[in-house]
Amino acid sequence: MTTTPSGPRAGRREWIGLGVLLLPLLLVSMDVSVLYFAVPFISRDLEPSSTQQLWIFDVYGFVLAGLLITMGSLGDRIGRRRLLLIGAASFSLASLGAAYSHSAGQLIATRAVLGVAGATLMPSTLALIRNMFHDEKQRRTAIAIWTGATTGGIALGPVLSGFLLGHFWWGSVFLINVPFMLMLLTLAPALVPEFRAPRAGRFDLLGSLLSLGAVLPVIYGIKEIAANGVSAERSAYIAAGIVVGGLFLLRQVRSDHPMIDLKLFRSRGFTGSVLMNAIAMFAIVGFAIFTTQYLQSVMGMSPMTAALWSLVPSLGIGAIAPLTGALVQHFDRAYIAGAGFLLGCAGFCMLTQLHAQSHIWVVLVGAGIYASGLVMVMTIGGELIMGAVPPERAGAAAAVVETGTEFGGALGMAVLGSIGAAIYRSDLASKAPHGLPSGVLSTARDTLGGAVTVSHQLPGHTGGSLLTAARDAFAHGMNVAAIGAAVLMLAAAAMTVTFLRGLRIETAQSQENEAESPELIGSAF
Repeated sequence: MTTTPSGPRAGRREWIGLGVLLLPLLLVSMDVSVLYFAVPFISRDLEPSSTQQLWIFDVYGFVLAGLLITMGSLGDRIGRRRLLLIGAASFSLASLGAAYSHSAGQLIATRAVLGVAGATLMPSTLALIRNMFHDEKQRRTAIAIWTGATTGGIALGPVLSGFLLGHFWWGSVFLINVPFMLMLLTLAPALVPEFRAPRAGRFDLLGSLLSLGAVLPVIYGIKEIAANGVSAERSAYIAAGIVVGGLFLLRQVRSDHPMIDLKLFRSRGFTGSVLMNAIAMFAIVGFAIFTTQYLQSVMGMSPMTAALWSLVPSLGIGAIAPLTGALVQHFDRAYIAGAGFLLGCAGFCMLTQLHAQSHIWVVLVGAGIYASGLVMVMTIGGELIMGAVPPERAGAAAAVVETGTEFGGALGMAVLGSIGAAIYRSDLASKAPHGLPSGVLSTARDTLGGAVTVSHQLPGHTGGSLLTAARDAFAHGMNVAAIGAAVLMLAAAAMTVTFLRGLRIETAQSQENEAESPELIGSAF
C-alpha cells in the first residue's frame, strides 16, 4: 500500500489534551444509558405519568441528535474549544438541575438542556482531534481511543448508575457529571488548542432550525416504530422529517456559507465512511437490547450483575487500536474495514447458535467478537473522514458523522428489534401453555419482561411452562435477528472493499493549502 507523508508529530501536551477531551465524551455517552436503573427511584419520588417517563428517557437523545449539525457548524465559527467549554459549563449546570428536580416536568426540561449541551461536546471533541494530531499514525490511534471511549461510555452507564443508586439517591447519577466537567473547564484552556474556520461566514439560524426539523421527526418516528410498531402517524413523522430535510439541503446548496459543504458528499471516501460508521452503529445499538434482556430475563441475572457482565465484551476493544494501526501500515484501509465487518459477521453467526440454556460465555464471546470488529470499522471510518477533511471543515464533518451514527443506532433498534419481536410473538403464541387467560397471554406476548412477571403469578407448573416457552421464543428471536445482522455485515464488507478500495488520506499540509478543492478528499491511487 502506498503511503503519504505525515504531518508534524504530536507531543506529550497533545496526548494529555486527548485525555482531557475523553472526559466529556465518556459522560455524554454514559448519559444515554445512565437512567436504566434509576427509573424506579424517579417514579417513586416524582410520580411521572407513563408519557412523562418516556420523555425522561428519550428527550436527551432526541435533542442531542437534532442539534449535532447545528453545533458542529457553530463550533467552526466561534471556536471549537470555546464551544466545548460553553457546553461543559452548561452540562454541569443542567446536571445540577436534573439532580435536584422536584417534578417530572423539571427533570424533562433539564434532560433537554443536557441534550443541547451534549450536542456541543461530541462534534467538538472529534474535530479538535483533527487539529491536534496531524501525523497520520498518531491521529489513527487518537481516533481509535475516541471511538473506544464512545462505545465504552454507553456500556459503563448502567454500571455507574447501579453503583451510585446502591449508595446514594437517584440524583447522584446526574451529579457525578459536575466534578469531571469542572476538571475539563480547568484543564482544557491549557492543554487543548483553539481553532475556528477563517472563512466560515455568518451562522445560519434558519438552516439550523431546518436541520432540527429534519432530524427530530425522523429519529422520533423510528424509535416509536421500534417500540410500538408501524402506524400511519409514526410513518408520517418520518415523512415530514424527510421533507424538511429536503428543504435543508436546498438551503445549503443556495447558501454562500452553508452549515454543511455538500461538495464533501461527492467524495466516495467521505460518503462511504459515513455510511460505514452508520452501519456499524446499526448493528451495535440494534443488538445491545437483546444482550441486555438475555442476561437479565433469560439467565435471570439482577440488573447490576447483568451490567457488570456486559462489560466483558468491551475488554477486547482495548486491543483494537494497536491492531488496527499495525494493519494499516501494510494493507489498504478498505480491506481492514472489510475484515472488521467480517469479524462482526463471525460474532453474529456465533449468536445464531444461542439458546435459552447456553453458557454465559457464548453470548459474551459472540458479543465481544462483533463489538471488536465493528469498533475497528468505526476507527477506520473516523480516520478516513477526519484525515481527508481540511481543518476548517472538521466540525461540520464530525457533526455529520455523529448524526449518521444516531440514525444508524435508531434504525438498528427498529429493524433488528422488530425482527426479534415478531419471532418472539409468533413462537410464544404457538408454544405457550393452553388455557391461559387472554390478558395474561397478551401481556406475555408483548415483551419477555412481561412474560417473566406474569409467570410468577401463575400456578407452579403453568408459570414454569410459560417462562420456559417465553425464554425459548426470545432466544429464537435473537437467533433470527443475529442472522439479519450477519447478512448485513457481509453486504457491508463487500460494499466497503468495492467502494473504498484504493483511497488514501492526503497530507495535512496539502489539505490546508488546497482546502478549496474537495475533489482531493478521498482521492484514489
